Amino acid sequence: MYSRLIKVPDKSFFLFGPRGAGKTTWVKNSLPKAVYLDLLESELFNDLAANPQRLEGFLPADRNGWVIIDEVQRIPEILNEVHRQIEARACRFVLTGSSARKLRRGGTNLLAGRALTYAMHPLTAVELGGDFNLERSLAWGQLPSVHVEKDPKAYLESYVETYLREEIQQEGLVRSLGPFARFLEAASFSQASVLNISAVARDCGVERKVVENYFSILEDLLIAAQVPVFAKKAKRRIAAHPKFYFFDAGLYRTLRPKGPLDRPEHIEGHALETLVFQELRAINDYLRLGYSIHYWRTADGREVDFVLYGEKGIKAIEVKRAARPASSEFSGLRAFLEDYPMAKAFFLYGGRRRREGPVDLLPLREALPRLPELLGA
Repeated sequence: MYSRLIKVPDKSFFLFGPRGAGKTTWVKNSLPKAVYLDLLESELFNDLAANPQRLEGFLPADRNGWVIIDEVQRIPEILNEVHRQIEARACRFVLTGSSARKLRRGGTNLLAGRALTYAMHPLTAVELGGDFNLERSLAWGQLPSVHVEKDPKAYLESYVETYLREEIQQEGLVRSLGPFARFLEAASFSQASVLNISAVARDCGVERKVVENYFSILEDLLIAAQVPVFAKKAKRRIAAHPKFYFFDAGLYRTLRPKGPLDRPEHIEGHALETLVFQELRAINDYLRLGYSIHYWRTADGREVDFVLYGEKGIKAIEVKRAARPASSEFSGLRAFLEDYPMAKAFFLYGGRRRREGPVDLLPLREALPRLPELLGA
């Protein structure tokens, strides 16, 4: 098991993350003496769903003992009982979930400050240490199982099918899996791009309102995210729509169909941007750095891939695979620095470390393992 950057707090907490990110493995290893309740087990699920107050019978005698409830979103009502036990017995709970949909939309008791909220992401370059390999991460992503499976391609294909079968079908989130499967393929063409929902709807032959709901489902299942445009005190006319990302580079490449007209460098470029995005999210969340993550794009097309904004300042990050970037590829960062001269600018690429005026050019292989330092941790 790789050592994760996330640390167990001293009070109850939610731990959300997509299937396969390593939540269960981490909590079991971090809290080996905790009572473990898996709501994917049918008998236990039926027992607690019928009467959540039966939870008390599973609690440890030690008032400060830990209780892990895995896949808590399957019985949202159990959180009322968790709340009661925190108050009555000072028990501490780890509440893991791979979907926030039922918890967010059902008026669920989210424990009103009695539990922290954490996120689990795919592995990071820091956690992988000497096993970090840029080419492997671009090809297969950084889900933990990818690094132990003999056939990562087959694992990722099965992972996609698992989401279609277990999460979508069992929860009854869509009427038919066929249109949703077509939507997943169409959405993959929007990866690392400004989102045009109408275009996705046309591509998959589904009504726009339905596609809006599909995107919402992806976010609720924690397998995709939208990145808003950075518009703090904007001096220029800028883009209005968010950019779209599946949460892991390997998942994106599994979903993205490849044809004879596709340029490999185009797909690889989006995979690289996805890899940097998932690393930024993970480091920001695990180390509680407090940044909000954005992108920046002017009406005339100048763009910065990622803008991180918070109490630690503004970080502008452009990502390119090329070892010898053209001068024009710095135009987005230069324009951004004209508007926000207080920002620190980084250009992550395939070349060597150097400076280009106010911009730090950093090799990707070195920059990703150093992200905590670059972000001010």
